[in-house]
Parts: sequence; structure tokens; C-alpha cells
Amino acid sequence: MGDFKNLEVWKKASSLALDIYELGGSLRGHIDFSLRSQILRSAVSIPSNIVEGSAKRNDKEFVRYLRISLGSASELEHHLIFIKDLGSLPDEDFESLCKRLSEIRKMLNGLIDYLGGL
Repeated sequence: MGDFKNLEVWKKASSLALDIYELGGSLRGHIDFSLRSQILRSAVSIPSNIVEGSAKRNDKEFVRYLRISLGSASELEHHLIFIKDLGSLPDEDFESLCKRLSEIRKMLNGLIDYLGGL
């Protein structure tokens, strides 16, 4: 596929992961360590799987990793809903993060379609 750093979806997913890491730091004391860890893990998994898949030998393998990224995006959305429902994430932050996450999922689906993965 080429250099992952040229993929707009990777750039957006990486930026979101950085922002989720900042959010994770502000959640200390509000939620337990294991939930914080899962939120951070799922956020980093999205761009990480894009990177790993882009290094594979063919598009079919790349698509497999893009689908893993989609799963991580869904997991992250659940975590965001959960911490919002706990009262640890303001509505405005929740809406902003979910909007970005939705855009990333659309981009991932578009790339999967482009690669003939559906």
C-alpha cells in the first residue's frame, strides 16, 4: 500500500489517539485503572492496525487489519459512551470525539471498499 504516513485516515486516527491519551490523564480518580487502560488501548489500536496492515504483502491482508481498526473504533465508542454515562466525560467532549471517530470509521470503510474488501 505504500507509506502509511500518507494515509489521511492514519493521520486522523493518530490525532484522535493522542487526544484520547490526554483525556485519559484527566480521568484519573474518576474511573478505575482498568477502564482507563482499555480506553487508551482501543484508541491506539486504530492507527496501529492501519500501520501494521499497510506493511502487508497484499490488499487482502491490509483489509483484514483495517477491519480490526474498525472493531477498535467501535470498542472506543462504547468506552466513550460508558464514561459519559458515568458522568466523567462532558457532553461537548463526547460529541466532538464521537464525531471524529465516525469520520475515521467512514474513511476506513471507504478504504476497505477501494481495496475491494467488501
